[in-house]
Amino acid sequence: MTNDHPRHLAQTPPLGWNSWNAFSCKVTEADIRAAADALVDTGLREAGYEYVVVDDCWMAGETDSAGRLKPSADFPNGMAALADYVHDRGLKFGLYSSAGSHTCQGYPASLDREELHAEQFAEWGVDYLKYDNCGDHRGRDAVDRYAAMGDALAGIDREIVYSICEWGENRPWEWGRNVGGHLWRATDDLVAKWRADPDEFGLGVADVLDRMAELDVAAAHGPGGWNDPDMLQIGNGPASGQSEHEPVHVQRPLTKAERRSHFAFWCLLAAPLMIGADLTSLSAFDRDLLTNERLLAIDQDPLGMQGTPDRRDDDEEVWSKRLQEGAAVLFHNRSDDAREISTHAADTDVPAGSDRYRVQDCWTGNEWETDGSLTMTVKPRESAVVHVTPR
Repeated sequence: MTNDHPRHLAQTPPLGWNSWNAFSCKVTEADIRAAADALVDTGLREAGYEYVVVDDCWMAGETDSAGRLKPSADFPNGMAALADYVHDRGLKFGLYSSAGSHTCQGYPASLDREELHAEQFAEWGVDYLKYDNCGDHRGRDAVDRYAAMGDALAGIDREIVYSICEWGENRPWEWGRNVGGHLWRATDDLVAKWRADPDEFGLGVADVLDRMAELDVAAAHGPGGWNDPDMLQIGNGPASGQSEHEPVHVQRPLTKAERRSHFAFWCLLAAPLMIGADLTSLSAFDRDLLTNERLLAIDQDPLGMQGTPDRRDDDEEVWSKRLQEGAAVLFHNRSDDAREISTHAADTDVPAGSDRYRVQDCWTGNEWETDGSLTMTVKPRESAVVHVTPR
């Protein structure tokens, strides 16, 4: 039996948790078990976050004699037992490897051993593979390398969501679906800052949004295949939010306004939502933010449309996203002062043909009606989000 690149997987953007931003290369089996427990205890599982993904550094420093990956001593019970632990909590289990000779942190990876490792992942009960772009590529281009793992995953007797993490370098939105991918990174690594300094690694939240606004990627996005602007940095602060290639550097924490904008934009983009914080120390503010059911409904809307900008300037932005019922409209304040931001339903992705609209504030739940005029007062770096439905 083969799955033949199962397209019925990831019909909405995957939601879950990934170990890297919180634990980087110090991740242990105990950390993963604690994260699985926390997803249940905090209500995040009930909100839809179902994947528990172990990122880089879970491997031993060398393979066995057949080339199979081995868990490090920090995972003493092995990956099959850890997958069972995650599954017993009603969650799904993910692992990491790379489409090169080694992972980003120098551990053995899967290039030219794709079938062998895909079989291992199936035997262990893996449901999700994050596949990075580090190591020696042995002269092979990205499409070939990612297709090899896609074919290997299609040939096993287990359905595994395939996350292509090649940082947008080779325009994976143009070929990701064709090689069996269910999501693909569209940008470089996100760090826990609003904007990154020009001479440092990675991109801040606003830098990623600028990049997503510039890229012509929305047409590639939809059920079974998603543009990925990287994992969420909500809940991370100083000495956290590590990049995938530089495991330790100090960050300034994102403010509450910046975290709300971060989450609102990722939901409007219909992005995969992979929490990157230590769930055992997640604040009540961040937990409530990550479980906002109105914003999650926008992210998980079955149409699978990616939100796009309607207007952007130095001080303000208006974005919108068609939904199965109506559309979401986001007003973002780029300036340092509170300001009123206005648009009209006719200038957004709200369905045309009506002279009255119902509007719901996705933060407060408040509702009102309008003739199509939309105005929101927005604090600096904040984002107001409304669900607009023709009457």
